[in-house]
Amino acid sequence: MRKPYLKSYPDKEGFFGEFGGSYIPEELIKPFEEIKKAYEEIKSTPKFIEELKHVRKHYQGRPTPISFARNLSNFCGGAKIYLKREDLNHTGAHKLNHCMAEVILAKHLGKKKVIAETGAGQHGVALATAAAYFNLECEIHMGEVDIKKEYPNVVRMKILGAKVIPATHGLKTLKEAVDSAFEAYLKDTDNSIYCIGSVVGPHPFPMMIRDFQSIISIEAKEQFFELECKLPDNIVACVGGGSNAIGIFSSFIDEETVNLYGVEPMGKGEKIGEHSASLTYGEEGIMHGFNSIMLKDEKGEPAAVHSVASGIDYPSVGPEHAFLKTQNRTKVGLCTDKEAVDAFYKLSQMEGIIPALESAHAVAYAMKLAKTLPKYKTILVNLSGRGDKDIDYVIQNYPL
Repeated sequence: MRKPYLKSYPDKEGFFGEFGGSYIPEELIKPFEEIKKAYEEIKSTPKFIEELKHVRKHYQGRPTPISFARNLSNFCGGAKIYLKREDLNHTGAHKLNHCMAEVILAKHLGKKKVIAETGAGQHGVALATAAAYFNLECEIHMGEVDIKKEYPNVVRMKILGAKVIPATHGLKTLKEAVDSAFEAYLKDTDNSIYCIGSVVGPHPFPMMIRDFQSIISIEAKEQFFELECKLPDNIVACVGGGSNAIGIFSSFIDEETVNLYGVEPMGKGEKIGEHSASLTYGEEGIMHGFNSIMLKDEKGEPAAVHSVASGIDYPSVGPEHAFLKTQNRTKVGLCTDKEAVDAFYKLSQMEGIIPALESAHAVAYAMKLAKTLPKYKTILVNLSGRGDKDIDYVIQNYPL
């Protein structure tokens, strides 16, 4: 019998095939080994499992439901579209799934402070929330451009007690926020822990974040079967770093009848700097401590990127996503800024659900996919977040 996928990857060094690993400065080797060892020690203990289960049920509001998008499905005229409602998770996105667990790990290690980057602000809000719940200090690094685009989330982080540090170099977006957060962590590894916000970074973070986010697909598998008496034919999720996508994919990877689509931001066009479609246009490369597929400029450095959605404008992608694509287990979809905004409005006006711009990429692709399929086929979209944070930006730049 073939060994289950999740027990096979990553290997002990954190590799998914050739992707992953840990490429970090010498001064970070010991702190990351400490994190890895602590996670291996506590992940299967009854105390950790029960604490996380309690927090998810009594604080986060899990399980999140699956909703049938009847009106949107009728509009598309093909396959039935269902939504896994991570927008109903406390703080409005999937990010709290791993943030609560990361802060429990920080407490186990005796740390007093959590440090992180954020793009759209959802990871920052979630970590600030978890830090407040567990009474830890919180420092969030965010690109200056994203601070302006996602100002409501900046306010939320500050209200929750977090210190927000602007990243003012380079493009002033997500990559620069990661750079800034790493620098801050290097200065205080004894008292703090870096809580990476996606399935990226050095080992063990791609593995840990996947494990914490797998609750999405564990719930969805059972819920969908109750609704349709079968597994979904297709699963669709947006991909930047890829935490929400790996969360909804993980329990279905061994289910060969289920097609898995990771939707990348095509932005404004095919030229470098107009999109963030790493899996589509990238090549193998090391960035932020891990080997994956990344977008490069003419000098071989991380390329300039763009997306209407701040949370997915990243020039690389989680190593597991790179591996799954090369193994032909996942398929890559593309969604332009224009298509994402159209889906943002369509879902809002047809279903009464305002999605995050990141999630709107998955909705847009599902709409295109549905039109090509017969009505008895099904699509499950991971609606990874709600659009409160994007309302001002969308209305100002893409008015009704």
